[in-house]
Amino acid sequence: MNTYSSTIFNQLLDFVPKDKFNRFVGQHAADRYVKSLTTWNQFVALLFAQATGKESLREIETGFSAHQNVWYHLGVHSVARSTLADANSRRDWRIFHDLFGEILSRCRDVTPARNKFAFDNPLYALDATVISLCLSVFDWAKYRTTKGALKLHTLLNVRTAIPEIVVATDGKTSDIAAGRKIDLSVLEKGSIVAIDRGYVDYGWWRELDEQGLFFVSRTKSTTAITYLGQHVSPDTASGILKDDRVFIGEHYGYEKYPKAVRMVTYHDVESGETYSYLTNNFELSASDIALIYKNRWQVELFFKWIKQHLKIKTFLGTSKNAVLTQIWVAMIYYLLLAYIKFQTKYAKSLLELTRIFKETLLVRRHLVDILSITSRTVARLTMRDGPQMGLF
Repeated sequence: MNTYSSTIFNQLLDFVPKDKFNRFVGQHAADRYVKSLTTWNQFVALLFAQATGKESLREIETGFSAHQNVWYHLGVHSVARSTLADANSRRDWRIFHDLFGEILSRCRDVTPARNKFAFDNPLYALDATVISLCLSVFDWAKYRTTKGALKLHTLLNVRTAIPEIVVATDGKTSDIAAGRKIDLSVLEKGSIVAIDRGYVDYGWWRELDEQGLFFVSRTKSTTAITYLGQHVSPDTASGILKDDRVFIGEHYGYEKYPKAVRMVTYHDVESGETYSYLTNNFELSASDIALIYKNRWQVELFFKWIKQHLKIKTFLGTSKNAVLTQIWVAMIYYLLLAYIKFQTKYAKSLLELTRIFKETLLVRRHLVDILSITSRTVARLTMRDGPQMGLF
């Protein structure tokens, strides 16, 4: 008979550095005068909602009421939706932002890099995604005349699929305005950042160059190009049509970025399209430069994944603080899943792991035991463990 007394959810929470969490709570005096729902209880409730796909505060309250014996062992005595709504609106979202950063540092230590590239440079993709909001409900998030939105600006480590920097802004903030404020100097020198045409800013590129970072971007149709000559002979067999040294911009542009850059022209046989890339890296092959920009698409896949499988499109509160709190808890859940996947060397996809966690969250089994099951075989486990399981 299985005598393991800790639920999967309890073991998931064991990965959260509670000492650091308590420090962040203390820094913001978040539990001062609290009588019932502590910040930890609030976090547990919101993480529970992320893992099980809860759509409303009422659903969270019902889920807790149905399994009070489980919550007692987690130190959670009750979760009334009115109290949770108040906590989401009042408690500073930066507590969860800081917790995200702490868990991220731990993920970096265990997350292996995928060796699909011929070069060793750390590779990142920087981009933003828009989360639409109803302006009549979220009146603080004005984006256009009749629309509301916020943006998630994300620096994704392409080799590990881990979001290393996430910045939330209002929907009106342009990509380059947010990019300028993100401190990329913390990256290892020699790192490569793949960016789209929304980040074309010669002055910012100069800053990246001075920080010892490489950029790879697309040219705009309006980009003024002065050809200086061929860098190396192009490898037409691999789709490289040109590999040149150029100056970018007209006279004013020269002042912002006075150095020559490299322009690689690549023809994609599959799509039939021809692309031109600008970079300050003159060492990697032209094929590598094309591959780097192609892998910028990984950040788009990341955005698609979190919108489909995390609760960041429908919100449990309407205030800015409540929305940001929910977003940061969602990002924390993503990191915890990634951390467990890499620590346990789980071979299947992160999506498969998400599905398994959703259906086994309250099972009293060892975490390692559930990693061998699939979304198809999980039903056998839930039937065997009966009501202790608690399907959502």
